[in-house]
Parts: sequence; structure tokens; C-alpha cells
Amino acid sequence: MPSLVKFLPILAIALLLTGCSHYHLGTGTKLSFRTLYIAPVENKAPVPQARELVSTQLREAFARDPRVTLADSPETADATLTVVLTEYRREVASVREGDTGLARKFNLTLGATATLRDNRAAKNLFEKRLVSAVRESFTDSGQVQSEYQTLPLLADALADKLTHAALDVW
Repeated sequence: MPSLVKFLPILAIALLLTGCSHYHLGTGTKLSFRTLYIAPVENKAPVPQARELVSTQLREAFARDPRVTLADSPETADATLTVVLTEYRREVASVREGDTGLARKFNLTLGATATLRDNRAAKNLFEKRLVSAVRESFTDSGQVQSEYQTLPLLADALADKLTHAALDVW
């Protein structure tokens, strides 16, 4: 019996390694496109400057991903991604200690709809998919300044979610 106890850790490690031997990072499925055109982001949300921020962050997020190459026009791309900013919302998350009528922290939400179209097959891979990102904004330095500083973080989070929506095929 004591010799069996000596081999239990070795047996446990061997079982663990064999169980993980076929694991691969990523989704494991192949994308139906290699080149992607990202149309200029359209802004229907009541937040100025978001269009440019999201467009920049979106292109940078896709450029960092080796699974696709960005194209300069829809004619040269296998697929086209269009994004429309549809929502900008702030919700009070906490109030000031001395005055409960004033907010200290807001949860800011930036929402969009995205459509991914396969240009070769002339069909949508997904259409008007809702994607949103939420970030906290502390108003200690003023609400306007706080939201202005949080907007790039929101744009980055939204771009990350849009990248996953388009590239992570399960």
C-alpha cells in the first residue's frame, strides 16, 4: 500500500497531461474570410467624437489579430463589417457621501449594431448584432471631464467586443 501512495502524484500528473494533450488555443474553426473591410462607423448615438474613436480602435483591434488582413475597399475584401453606434447611456452607480442628490460614479454604456457581410457569397454572416460596452466614470474632477476621459476606454472595450463577435466563430 505505501508504494501505491508514492505513485499517486505521478499518476495524477500523467492523467492531467494526457487530458490536455489535444487542447488548442482559439476557436478551432476556420474563418470564412481572410480579408476584411471595416466601413466607417456611423454615429446615431448622442455622443460626439465617438465615431472617430471607435473607428480608430476598431481598426487597431483587427490589425492586431493575425487571422485577418484589413482591406482598403469593400471590392478587395472577402467580408465587410459595418458598425452603427446606437446608444449612449449613463446610470448612477454611486452617490456622493455628503449629498445623495449628486452622483459620484456613473456606469457609461456605449452600444452599437454590427453587420458582417460575406462579399463573395453576397450574404450576411450576421446582421444588426447588438454589442455594448460599459465603463465606470468617476465625477471627482467633473462629470464632463470624466466622461471625456472615459470615452476612449469605452471605444476600446467596444472594439474588442466587435472583434470577438466577428472573428470568434464557435
